[in-house]
Amino acid sequence: MDGILNINKPAGKTSYGVIAMVRRLTGERHAGHAGTLDPEATGVLPVCLGKGTRVVEFMMEAHKVYRADIELGVSTDTYDGEGKVTARGDATLITGEMLETALEGFRGDIRQVPPMYSALKHQGQPLYELARAGTIIERESRPVTIYGLSLLDWQSPLVTLEIECSKGTYIRSLAHDLGEKLGCGAYMKTLVRTGYGVFNIGNAVTLEQLAEAAGKGDMANYLQPIDSVLSHLPSLTVDAAGEEAIKTGSPPAIETNNIPEASQKYCRAYSADGRFLAILHFNTEENIWRPKKVFV
Repeated sequence: MDGILNINKPAGKTSYGVIAMVRRLTGERHAGHAGTLDPEATGVLPVCLGKGTRVVEFMMEAHKVYRADIELGVSTDTYDGEGKVTARGDATLITGEMLETALEGFRGDIRQVPPMYSALKHQGQPLYELARAGTIIERESRPVTIYGLSLLDWQSPLVTLEIECSKGTYIRSLAHDLGEKLGCGAYMKTLVRTGYGVFNIGNAVTLEQLAEAAGKGDMANYLQPIDSVLSHLPSLTVDAAGEEAIKTGSPPAIETNNIPEASQKYCRAYSADGRFLAILHFNTEENIWRPKKVFV
């Protein structure tokens, strides 16, 4: 099975646990996810199968959209509901106007310190392992981009936000930092990933639906084409000779009016009858497009 499944991950299951179940249901050994979700988080988890695993690196830059419930007045060591309470504050004085003012500072290009309870590694060891052992490591802030940040609901002390962000953004850190800015503390109570690039939660498939489809033998109905996640790349069409060249890893001859701008770096190549053939990469030294990943 070559393609991508848009899985609606349930709470209480790790992203790896989802992959393990998908492998059992599909019988496909080559499977991987694009973008980990915490065990208690739910929502869109793209799972790549077969040759689909070869485009994971091209998916990572896609925007992610989350809906988060953040509780003011409580801080935890993990920045979410799974951790130990480290402080309590008074959220009763927080107004909607104060909240909107605080949120403004989190829009656009910001710097964010990753939580200690994360899979990031320090000298080869995951930070969460060090945290559980009582060791706290100084973490450097990293640049992330918040493309959109909307206040969906405010019923004190609970804040519901919709966040559209870049890769590497920790919503738990955003919740914690919001609490610090308001002076009352906060933690992320629930998190749902509602969008990931071209995928959204409205057409995501649950593991129960996938298991039912597997029993009926029509699981392929949920499988998205590999190139569905590459629409941000320009495309070109090659003739039969170009297709044969791509199959051997050689640069195809391309008609002048069909050549993408070299600044794009990557492009999609299709056959004359519309079959997806490969991802091409522009070689600046040779000034030609060479096959980067071939799918035929």
